[in-house]
Amino acid sequence: MAAIDPRIIIEEFLDSHDLEFEKKNADTYLITLPGEKKLQTHCALIVGTHSLSINAFVIRRPDDNEASVHAWCLAKNASLYGVAFAINELHDIFLVGRLPISAITDREIDRLVGAVLQVSDSSFNPLLELGFANAIRREWAWRISRGESLANLEAFHHLV
Repeated sequence: MAAIDPRIIIEEFLDSHDLEFEKKNADTYLITLPGEKKLQTHCALIVGTHSLSINAFVIRRPDDNEASVHAWCLAKNASLYGVAFAINELHDIFLVGRLPISAITDREIDRLVGAVLQVSDSSFNPLLELGFANAIRREWAWRISRGESLANLEAFHHLV
């Protein structure tokens, strides 16, 4: 019996979950996952010869405490399912994961994409606090001086 093309499984999953996506090429799906703390997580599902990989941008290179941010991510990796924190050549922080082609099912894609969404969203504020505290303080002061809204900075009120 012939195996089902993993691209069909992926496309059916994306359609059935009403996820915003575009096909970059025949093997790459660019997905936008909606979140609460991190409003959007952009990720790519890439079908390779032997595996499906997922790569999701979390935050850019931290301005402050880069070693502490990396230590936090490494400690968090021990409790994650299917994904792990990684950095690229620019030291931006991503979540990455991989499944063998034979393991691609609707359920496993759901678990993998769900893990990316949950980890990206729940890690966003702690990573911002660790890696961008000075920028948050500057932004807070700037908004106060101009009478701008602080609504999306309220989670960091304790930093100022």
